Amino acid sequence: MKKSNQKIMLFGSGELGKEFAISAQRLGLEVVAVDRYVGAPAMQVADYFEVIEMLDAKELERIVEKHRPQIIVPEIEAIRTEKLKEFEQRSIQVVPSAKAAHLTMNRDAIRDVAHDVLKLKTAKYAYAESEVELIAASAKVGFPNVVKPVMSSSGKGQSVVKSKSQVSGAWRYAVSGMRGDKARVIVEEFIPFESEITLLTIKQKSGPTLFVQPIGHRQERGDYQESWMPARITPAQLAKAKAMAKKVTDYLGGAGIFGVEFFVTKRDVYFSELSPRPHDMGMVTLASQNLSEFDLHLRAILGLPIPQIDYFGPTASAVILADRESDDFTIRGIDKALKGKQVDVRIFGKPSTRKFRRMGVALARGRTANEARKKARLAASKVHFSYDSQSTKEQSS
Repeated sequence: MKKSNQKIMLFGSGELGKEFAISAQRLGLEVVAVDRYVGAPAMQVADYFEVIEMLDAKELERIVEKHRPQIIVPEIEAIRTEKLKEFEQRSIQVVPSAKAAHLTMNRDAIRDVAHDVLKLKTAKYAYAESEVELIAASAKVGFPNVVKPVMSSSGKGQSVVKSKSQVSGAWRYAVSGMRGDKARVIVEEFIPFESEITLLTIKQKSGPTLFVQPIGHRQERGDYQESWMPARITPAQLAKAKAMAKKVTDYLGGAGIFGVEFFVTKRDVYFSELSPRPHDMGMVTLASQNLSEFDLHLRAILGLPIPQIDYFGPTASAVILADRESDDFTIRGIDKALKGKQVDVRIFGKPSTRKFRRMGVALARGRTANEARKKARLAASKVHFSYDSQSTKEQSS
């Protein structure tokens, strides 16, 4: 049995957790992968795994006592964050900090900090805990607006609302996509942005805050579809984004990588959201540079040096999506996808599919960001799924 000086426990074991676990094991750490279902991607590469409901404080206590990790790394929002504070008080390192995990668990807490405490530029916004409240909040913010659950992942439950007639549908969609045990949404002004960027911000234990080159991304249904770097942004706008990212991550404290999202308009930059962990859009860093976002996250957590990030040139990622729900499927076309030059494919190993579920990602480099995007999209389109007719849950009548 492998024994190391440090053991990391992941709360959330999806594709981001899997890549982080691989980075951790390359430096000799033991990994305990925790999630709500058996066979989550990170469990497939971890030393140990546990299946629990992470909003259950007693279950969190049980597995921490069982495995006694030195470091806890939350990879999702739906965690009983009061327990993280307790663990931190018991000298377990919580990444990036228990305070950061608590404030970013819900979009409302971090938005209030950004707008009210730190005075960052944000879209106008309001909250609602019922359909009736959402109607009133939408009227206050104005149309069009964007409705999101305060707790969700990968854009689930997010929609653009163009008129009062769409509010009821937006409420139902938000409730269906939310996590946690409380129905609450944020409705925010629709910013006519020219682009969205993610600025991966690395807060070190000792040493200056570092930034990965800005990442551009495109979303559909509120979920990431492709990302690329470098993103188009003026030096002045990037300076504004870096200043805001440093201000908010300094407030949150701790060490690790933060995915800070911004809307970029012709003349300004608006703070949008923040994740205190590796970011979906940052999957592109698996091919763009010598140290991926997962390597950078680990080094920051452990207090290891990050002397230099070397970039390989314009790079893009494109998601590989399932088109129906099934627990018996075969992945095909990887051989065709890999025929492209400077192209790679990562399959996440999720045990079941559902419509629009992210099952993998294609990565590509090119002479320009647009060329890399085209190559990544083409590679992703080559990968498809065949389903056993008896197990597929979407069958024709």
